[in-house]
Amino acid sequence: MRCIIARFPFDLTKHGVLESMKGITPEPATGECVTIGRRTYPAKQVGAVITGQDRRDFSAAEVVRAMTRLGFTCGGQIPAETSAHTADPFQRASEMLGNPLTD
Repeated sequence: MRCIIARFPFDLTKHGVLESMKGITPEPATGECVTIGRRTYPAKQVGAVITGQDRRDFSAAEVVRAMTRLGFTCGGQIPAETSAHTADPFQRASEMLGNPLTD
């Protein structure tokens, strides 16, 4: 499939992307992500590997658009929960029941 990334044309195939990403360790995802095989990569990392371009030269949206057309699953990173669900269980119980020493 022919696609344009950072104003340059690339002929990409699903097999070619799989081969290019083989053995590449995913970096921590901070935004748009692409799932390739069983791993989830930041879109910018995928773009840099498959095009050989500097990450500053293209947007994550360009990579996501191309990878979606090739059949890969793409989307935003699920943010780490920062709500009470991740708090210490004893702290949550104390908050829910109230602290009898201060009430």
